[in-house]
Amino acid sequence: MNLEIIDLGLIEYERAWKLQDEYAAEIAEGKRPPTLLLLEHPHVYTFGRKGHAENLLWSEEQLKQKGISTHWVDRGGDVTYHGPGQLVGYPLLPLGKVNTDNKLPEADYVGYVRRLEKMLIVAMAQFGIATGQRSGLTGVWIQADVHSRCPRCKPEDKKKPAKLAAIGVKVDVHGISRHGFALNVNPDMEFWDGIIACGLSEPVVSLADLLYPVPSMEDVKQKIKSAFREVFE
Repeated sequence: MNLEIIDLGLIEYERAWKLQDEYAAEIAEGKRPPTLLLLEHPHVYTFGRKGHAENLLWSEEQLKQKGISTHWVDRGGDVTYHGPGQLVGYPLLPLGKVNTDNKLPEADYVGYVRRLEKMLIVAMAQFGIATGQRSGLTGVWIQADVHSRCPRCKPEDKKKPAKLAAIGVKVDVHGISRHGFALNVNPDMEFWDGIIACGLSEPVVSLADLLYPVPSMEDVKQKIKSAFREVFE
């Protein structure tokens, strides 16, 4: 795969969403190679196709005070948070051919999500963090023995697995993937108090909870780039 990786820095959610549409159309037309967008967003809650409004816990006034926007989007899953200190990746990859009978792509959705999880697991191993998958759930998780390192976490939560990275994707009618993964590097974890993340009452952690010194965002990006090429190329 002739992969192009573009670092967009800090970018508004709507602008990045539009870029995904633009780039995916170019990929479908053969005008652009498969592309991985790496970026951070200002504070935003996004709801996927299975989103439930009741999983937003903060009021409109609280959202305004904290500078959080909200968007209902076309990815899978429920509500999640994006913000500074979280590395977001949007892989725009051709996954399958268009089925001319129903116009839907013949893509291995589940296999693609598992590969994204594997990529993140490979990248986290480079930091010495053991992560894995959980049956019936998406994302990348740490077990309780790793969670016990977290100094800010509640004692009762440290006995449970915790999510380090979330995944929510879409595949368009041309078989091009959209949306992707969100890895918590060093975000303000207070913002998870405003939602029931992914509709699950499960703890959420960041690399800053598990590593000292905290790795730089640039270091994390380099390891993600390396792992992505290893798994997908």
